[in-house]
Amino acid sequence: MESGDSNIIIHVISVLFNMSWQIFWPLAFGLILSSFIRHLLPVDTVVKHLGKTDAKSLTFTTILGMVSSSCSYAAASLSHTLLAKKATLANAMAFLVSSTNLIVEMFIVLVALMGWTFLWGEVIGGLILIATVGFLFSRFYPKEVEKELHQHIESAEPAKHAHSDCGMDMSNMKHETSDCGMDMSNMKHETSDCGMDMSNMKHETSDCGMDMSSMKHETSDCGMDMSNMKSETSDCGMDMPAQEETGLMSKITKSAGFFQMDLAMIGKEILIGVVVSSILIALVPQEGWKALFISNDVGLPTWLHSLLDVIIGIFVAMIAYVCSVGNLILAAALWHGGISFGGVIGFILADVLTIPMIGVYKKYYGKRPTKWMVGLLFLSILFTGLCVDAIFNGFGWVSTDQTVRTLNQSGFGMNMTTVMNLIFIPLSIWYYRLGKKANAGMGMSM
Repeated sequence: MESGDSNIIIHVISVLFNMSWQIFWPLAFGLILSSFIRHLLPVDTVVKHLGKTDAKSLTFTTILGMVSSSCSYAAASLSHTLLAKKATLANAMAFLVSSTNLIVEMFIVLVALMGWTFLWGEVIGGLILIATVGFLFSRFYPKEVEKELHQHIESAEPAKHAHSDCGMDMSNMKHETSDCGMDMSNMKHETSDCGMDMSNMKHETSDCGMDMSSMKHETSDCGMDMSNMKSETSDCGMDMPAQEETGLMSKITKSAGFFQMDLAMIGKEILIGVVVSSILIALVPQEGWKALFISNDVGLPTWLHSLLDVIIGIFVAMIAYVCSVGNLILAAALWHGGISFGGVIGFILADVLTIPMIGVYKKYYGKRPTKWMVGLLFLSILFTGLCVDAIFNGFGWVSTDQTVRTLNQSGFGMNMTTVMNLIFIPLSIWYYRLGKKANAGMGMSM
């Protein structure tokens, strides 16, 4: 291998590690937060505030998004959680937009890299996008497709606790039924057969080959000691707690199970996105980005030039996604490469439309619901980019005297990123292993 090729590979690897270092803690934080919300947030609370789409619910979901993680993958997980908790699709999509574009971390980086004009462009653009998403998804997303979306979510959720599963958490089951792999449809709930004729037995007890005289009649045995179990539950071959799990550690463990399942579902898409964006940042020079845009010398009408630039910005974001801070670094390169102001805003807002993110949506919602989702998000971002471009150029707020920073910024050193990663790297590893163990114990390991 020639030295030039070696240097390119080393550079790509360096960019990959830098980017991974920059995005790790917000990604881990967002996914952990999502897992706790998914487990702890009452369904009736979400339904009360986000169960219908109006100005109040969009305001609520915008604020909720602003205080959540800035990582798009984590935001996708959180919006999926809201949908699973019965929020409307429009509110869930508004949350997705606000949590990736209206957060303090992004505002700080925007000012540092590109100036205050872009900060206000992002704020105004984000608010326009939220209103547009709320309108389009509530009015134009087909009801039958939305029903299909919810069916896909429900099919991926853990089984409901209406009956015994013989391999999953059954702590919340009612005592009326006990299956254990046999037909019990003709039995009264007070008795348990376990494979033998019990028609002449009194209903208070069930033998199954062992002394059960001390048991209450509501329980059924399946070949193991159940003397310490509560009467409401039935077991089918796994150890179950003697009391209802309500402690803090129990809640953490169950939440960790959702964290592990989310990573198992979207981990590959996250890795693909980071690798692709690292390669593009490392290999494409600034002059290469300029070749994508239409020169001002072409003489196109202003509105058409703006339209094409916003479309180009969206498509660049779809194929060259750079998460977190790197996204804004690349936006600065595009701006100095010749794209319009609206095109830059369109690029930044389109971080929810990258190819890896679309893969995540397919996993979460299914193919047809994802197609409609991507189409409406594309139209919303296109409309927003055009509005922002018209507003800022119309008032003469756009300037070109910005300074560009290098695309590859090292995140290593004693700074905020390092401190947070030192906390979240060991925390997320422990949390993942805890969730994997919990899911394996319920027969749900992925």
